[in-house]
Amino acid sequence: MRIQAQSLKAPADLRTDLLLQSNTRDLPGRAALTANQHPHFTWVMNDTATNSYQVAYRILVASAPEKLKANKADVWDSGKIFAAWQPGTPYRGPKLIPNAAYYWKVMVWNKLGGQSPFSKAAAFRTANTLNQYRTAVYPLIKSTQSPVRSRVLKNKNLLYDFGKDAFGQFHISAISLTGADTLKIHIGETTDSTGAVETKPKGTIRYRLLSLPLKKGKHNYQPEFLADKRNTGSNAIRMPAYIGEVMPFRYLEIENPGKGITINRVQRYVVTYPFNDTATLFKSSDTLLNQVWELSKYTIKATSFTGLYVDGDRERIPYEADALINQLSHYATDAEFSMAKRTLEYLIYHPTWPTEWSLQNLLIAWNDYLYSGDIRTVKVLYPQLKPKLLTALARADGLISTRTGKQDTAFTRSIHFERFNGNAVLKDIVDWPQKGGFGLDKQAAGETDGFVFSDYNAVVNAFHYQALLCMSNLALALNEQKDAVAFREQADKVKAAFQSAFIDPVTGTIKDGEDTIHSSLHANMFALAFNLVPESNKARVLAHIRSRGMACSVYGAQFLLDGLYNSGEEHYALELLTSTDKRSWYNMIRSGTTMTTEAWDTDYKNNQDWNHAWGAAPANIIVRKLMGIEPLSPAFETIQIKPQPGSLKAAALTLSTIRGKIKTAFNRNDSMFCLQTTLPPNSKGLIYLPRQTEKDQLFKNGKKLNAIPDGKFWKIPEVKPGTYTWEVKYL
Repeated sequence: MRIQAQSLKAPADLRTDLLLQSNTRDLPGRAALTANQHPHFTWVMNDTATNSYQVAYRILVASAPEKLKANKADVWDSGKIFAAWQPGTPYRGPKLIPNAAYYWKVMVWNKLGGQSPFSKAAAFRTANTLNQYRTAVYPLIKSTQSPVRSRVLKNKNLLYDFGKDAFGQFHISAISLTGADTLKIHIGETTDSTGAVETKPKGTIRYRLLSLPLKKGKHNYQPEFLADKRNTGSNAIRMPAYIGEVMPFRYLEIENPGKGITINRVQRYVVTYPFNDTATLFKSSDTLLNQVWELSKYTIKATSFTGLYVDGDRERIPYEADALINQLSHYATDAEFSMAKRTLEYLIYHPTWPTEWSLQNLLIAWNDYLYSGDIRTVKVLYPQLKPKLLTALARADGLISTRTGKQDTAFTRSIHFERFNGNAVLKDIVDWPQKGGFGLDKQAAGETDGFVFSDYNAVVNAFHYQALLCMSNLALALNEQKDAVAFREQADKVKAAFQSAFIDPVTGTIKDGEDTIHSSLHANMFALAFNLVPESNKARVLAHIRSRGMACSVYGAQFLLDGLYNSGEEHYALELLTSTDKRSWYNMIRSGTTMTTEAWDTDYKNNQDWNHAWGAAPANIIVRKLMGIEPLSPAFETIQIKPQPGSLKAAALTLSTIRGKIKTAFNRNDSMFCLQTTLPPNSKGLIYLPRQTEKDQLFKNGKKLNAIPDGKFWKIPEVKPGTYTWEVKYL
């Protein structure tokens, strides 16, 4: 017992209302801000022992760090509470004072008899007004960066390259001998063939020319960017006053300063939401895949500059579809949850026009609870989430339509659409841009693979089915038993109607709608992603999907890859992830961008931008599907690890969660597959290993193991916390 007890170190990664705590020295500026009278405390149990679970805890809360250091809890001492680890342990002390600083620490006991020391102290601040519940937020931060390289161009202009595109501002330190000089400064995201900043970029790739009058002597300058009318309109998310206006740029070019002017220093101030660069680490034997990962991961960090998920710099408007992909990829790259919560709260009352986008609110809400384990946001929004299911548009068999005259005033008010969009109604989108849509020539094909729109749309109803399942699960979590049963029954009804209405009896594929025999990539990939394709039809649906290639947008690719991995098509999925075709993530890298783009190329959307997180699906696909790490129950209480490597020889991933780090690594050859896994305390795992035949031999930590065959995998349930080496030997 002594060795096991020693393994239990002080808890780490303390959070208040899910915000990872700053050091107490950061007060008052950067400590987490909560507006909740009963904030939730969370910590990582820092234990290296196998089969470790928390059985008790003790929390101390004090009004000053000195008191806490002396174990004087003048605010609240919970005493030793016998309880399992939870994603949120409520504060139950005296009423908190608004606009005040508090300090807390925790110790824990495990089932092995270990008692930890107290954790280091963490701090939080209370807001001016305290409520029952409001999502806690970090302030945006500015990080100072120096150029990674600089050079003098042929025309004597000075070019500074910051290495990656980012939303920010800049600072120049210069000396002028006369004080009568003006610097001409070019700011942009890309360069031209001469290496200078591109002054006429394609699409909505950003460029600005600024004039900076200099004063005599040595001075520091921070020119302000003027607001763009398009991305600071009434529907856009504005930058807070304490940050100021920003612009995405990588390059800064100063026109030949001439004699009498000396440029001492050029810096960039990058604006982001707090992001832990080391929270998730991935590397594989495929260098191209590694580049796609880094592109996608960096995009999630760089596009967090408003504190909400927005669609990029052109509009800076939250859209549900952007938010869904952004959310999943954010969870895959950092254990951060407040941006998703805040964006969901915003979108409920500021909806956008596509039908499927309304339904995606339910997917976002379910992901929020599944990954964070915190049901409080969903509980507050629950009455507003119900109308977003669009059941008011359903016919008798459960299928919904926006084109049958049911979008009356009562309906649009119920989803808060009328207030935000005037007299507009929801319209089906499928993918974007549509044929001849905004940003395209009138005859351009768009990204919908020729989808034929009809009254009852297969893609819309696939989302409707998935939204009903998510709502049923959420109702169950909220103990709304009748609702949970009703939503599940409605989902079953919709699934039956979907298969009856949209499966082509001749081809076995999914039709776009009832009134057409056209079978697009989209109708099939969304049905596959949401488990609406009968097992007997999957081979024909998959064959049809493969025949269409990447005939969808960067948004649609999320669901195409989900469907492929869910159906065991790991080889084809990896081919798409690592493709070098024009419709690929590598094409984005080849173009010169360092963030994912709005479209595969400007040829497919001539007003696209270079900072669109809805193109960053590989971040979550690599984590969730290729490496196979997904939560099966809230806050990763049950962790699925189901790697689908395709032709990949080796890969390793570390993923941070609020329970601790999950680690997995595999290497393979023709005779074996070796998998190493680490599950954090207070979790359990469901592990899958690829199998070839019944004669395969399976080993756990070197000992032969009997396992359950499950299709193409060996299935190992109820794996306890700890580190294991699994090996399948192919005979």
